[in-house]
Amino acid sequence: MESLKFTSLIPCKSPVNLVRPRLVNHHDVIGQVGFAPLWKKRSKIEALRLRTSVSGKAPGSQDGASVVQDEKEEAAKAVLLGAERDSSGSVIGFNLSPPNGEIVMDTDEVLTSDRVKVVEDVGGKQKSKAKVTRSIVFVTAEAAPYSKTGGLGDVCGSLPVVLAGRGHRVMVVSPRYLHGSPADKNFSGVIDVGHINVFCFGAEQEVAFFHEYREGVDWVFVDHPSFHRPGNPYGDSFGAFGDNQFRFTLLSHAACEAPLVLPLGGFTYGEKCLFMVNDWHAGLVPLLLAAKYRPHGVYADARSVLLIHNLAHQGVESAVTYKNLGLPAEWYGALEWVFPEWARAHALDRGEAVNILKGAIVTTDRILTVSEGYAWEITTVEGGYGLNELLSSRKSVLNGITNGIDVIDWDPSSDNHIASHYSADDLSGKVECKIALQKELGLPIRPDCPLIGFIGRLDYQKGIDLIQSGIPELMKDDVQFVMLGSGDIQCQDWMRIAEATYKDKFRGWVGFNVPVSHRITAGCDILLMPSRFEPCGLNQLYAMRYGTIPVVHSTGGLRDTVVNFNPYGPEGQGELGTGWTFSPLTKESMLAALRLAVETYKKHKPSWEGLMKRGMERDFTWESAAIQYEQVFEWAFIDPPYVA
Repeated sequence: MESLKFTSLIPCKSPVNLVRPRLVNHHDVIGQVGFAPLWKKRSKIEALRLRTSVSGKAPGSQDGASVVQDEKEEAAKAVLLGAERDSSGSVIGFNLSPPNGEIVMDTDEVLTSDRVKVVEDVGGKQKSKAKVTRSIVFVTAEAAPYSKTGGLGDVCGSLPVVLAGRGHRVMVVSPRYLHGSPADKNFSGVIDVGHINVFCFGAEQEVAFFHEYREGVDWVFVDHPSFHRPGNPYGDSFGAFGDNQFRFTLLSHAACEAPLVLPLGGFTYGEKCLFMVNDWHAGLVPLLLAAKYRPHGVYADARSVLLIHNLAHQGVESAVTYKNLGLPAEWYGALEWVFPEWARAHALDRGEAVNILKGAIVTTDRILTVSEGYAWEITTVEGGYGLNELLSSRKSVLNGITNGIDVIDWDPSSDNHIASHYSADDLSGKVECKIALQKELGLPIRPDCPLIGFIGRLDYQKGIDLIQSGIPELMKDDVQFVMLGSGDIQCQDWMRIAEATYKDKFRGWVGFNVPVSHRITAGCDILLMPSRFEPCGLNQLYAMRYGTIPVVHSTGGLRDTVVNFNPYGPEGQGELGTGWTFSPLTKESMLAALRLAVETYKKHKPSWEGLMKRGMERDFTWESAAIQYEQVFEWAFIDPPYVA
């Protein structure tokens, strides 16, 4: 096997052949380690302790021994390198200390390859970093701002940045989509760092790696002609792409190679890394680790965590496609899937298929969902989509962590998209945003009229049918209603008809527009989310951040994050709650919750203001979520990796 020979110091145990190798652009090496925030001007390192011998020379070690050069050489380079070696003694990376940091030699403390304790001074307050730092590789079909269709893109665009800021070395591997649209400019800053061949679908497939280092994260993009086409990452106006299994099989194979062959910042991520596998699109990664790499001694110390954003999508294809996935024949059982008789196309259909998400659930080390409520729901018959029994059998490694939000991008006190800024301490700008929105949409300017909003995909999951059935009755009340979304063509046509029918009360915006979504979130009084299921949901978090009261179906992440309003509250605690939840999922239940919210808005202003402030003060930052993710990482490395 040949390896990518970027440097003779870094042998790569790659099971593929590399063609047209290219030397990566060696930009700021220190920042590439994942510790970039430690060298920002606002940061101050108090101490970084390294175990050394009395003479100042590092003892031989395979677990992160430091290599201390003589004083002159150290002063010239201003960087202290510590070689990282795997169990065979091969160098897989280095520890670096800050060029202007204070080095404190301490023979009583050991700094292993993944243990760093530092303190950052931010605004006069000390903020602790992660005590255990790791090499983390996110594998995802989308990552904002490069690509995004929903919550998956938000998570994989925000969480890696926060984890990098906490001291981890983080890589995100995603396709390089080129749609022939203005969105292609998102990739204008990436550079070509090499090509490799991966074997799947009966032949060697050449893919390229592009790279950009931004916000402390290595953003790596897998390039192949199958990712260059109009539409979104998964399909176009005619439906889902027929070759999605091929496209995302390429992604998984390339993602497994990236930590071995890409010397980003001068050295590879190596084999002891943690793969964050997002949904079925990356679901082959844990299978490849177990079936293709570990039998040959590669990735023996790696772990994988499957993050389920939406269980409804599982990557199910005909059983005959198994041979295309690049897996050994004996691993077919891990992906085997048989549809029940009622779900088969005809009497001769045996219902045999392969299910990539099922294979990931079987072989991954830990399983996460994007809320605690959804972690429970997917173990039930109603929410498990056929995988509930399998997920129940792995309940001991299943957890839910509620998504965070970008509190810089979504901040009413500094949002450039809204008409007026405001905060929990000064809500006066909220009504100005409402007036500006009414003016923009051509609605009668009525600051005291409750304005209800909906933002989301126009499909069955989001409960659009309930809104359609409830609008005629709701429009009899003294309210205004605005919708922003795209999806089902019939729903889009209905929005246009409703706007013509209720000219002074209803407005529909077909499509998705980020600035408009910000203005609707800030300008509305109430946000409606009647989703049938919602793994986490972000719009209700944005709404509370902007003092807009959510009215949501009590499901998944919506139930976890929205506290139902109680005007009396427990004895001695006063009013509690941040919105309204309703159940069951019926038109009558939805309208009852909306009318209760409207009545509170009109008749109980102090209570309404309390609802706004409590929502705005909730902690939905990614920093809080990242701490919980780090705990799951620890658990993943406590247990041995999956081996058949």
